[in-house]
Amino acid sequence: MDGRPTKLAIIGAGAVGTAIAYSALIRGVARTVALLDIKATKVTAEVLDLSHGLEFVPRADIIGSDDVSVCADADVVVFTAGAKQKPGQSRLELAEATIGLTRSILPGVLEVAPNAIYLMVTNPVDVVTYAAQRITGLPSNRLFGSGTVLDSSRLRFLVAQHCGVAVQSVHSYIVGEHGDSEIPLWSSATIGGVPLTSWTALPGRPAMDSVARERIRNEVVHAAYAIIEGKGATNYAIGLAATRIVEAVLGDEHRVLPVSTVASGFPGLEDVCLSLPTVVDRGGAQTRLEVPLSPDEEAGLLVSAETLRGMQARFGL
Repeated sequence: MDGRPTKLAIIGAGAVGTAIAYSALIRGVARTVALLDIKATKVTAEVLDLSHGLEFVPRADIIGSDDVSVCADADVVVFTAGAKQKPGQSRLELAEATIGLTRSILPGVLEVAPNAIYLMVTNPVDVVTYAAQRITGLPSNRLFGSGTVLDSSRLRFLVAQHCGVAVQSVHSYIVGEHGDSEIPLWSSATIGGVPLTSWTALPGRPAMDSVARERIRNEVVHAAYAIIEGKGATNYAIGLAATRIVEAVLGDEHRVLPVSTVASGFPGLEDVCLSLPTVVDRGGAQTRLEVPLSPDEEAGLLVSAETLRGMQARFGL
């Protein structure tokens, strides 16, 4: 990494954007964190609130504005802006409005931050990422989605809880759509090097059988719904997950993360954005790993791609 100070720009100062700003400041990810939002009063207040805590975090500056120039020369731009759901509006209509918003905001940001790596977080993230790639013309290593990084973290948490081990010792991925058709890769999951499929339960712990796996899968898929029902939005964990991705880029970490990119080179997946384990470094989402898949997992991934293809078609993408 070169020695110059780094800058992270976040578009959208809502629950997710501010959670990313907050976790980025605590983790000392960038020297400058910039917030862009169309509501000047909101973004000014958020910046003021965050500024008052700067004494307690690694050295950084936090700036914000309703003018796109605040993003100038950013190294990484995180896009969290989304259309607000109106009463009676379907998720599909909401997605359409969000794509429209992406179309109106991104080109201006690209003008002031032409060399940035762009991370899309707004849902439905795979479709929004695909649209953003079409809008900007950026290659998929430089513009990609947060994908199933959070879903994989939810999966690891639940497996760890079930098996009685630390979440950091669990290695497993969710791939495909960030949504209902996502696939847990049980066949390649491990705990401390032991394949999950041949895991012997620790004393006093339940078996990791197909029933447990199905329960965990359901819980991962429905996690966001449960949180939204209770508090209106998910923000802390996605804030940490997005910050982790930004860290992998700015730190040139070559970290393997299941981010959402166009799956070129994978038969049946070429024309959609979905998540597969990918090496993330200063150049963005670089090389996708060739993960061994069981026949069921492969079939599930193709179904996931088909779901996304159907959504894209509805938006004329």
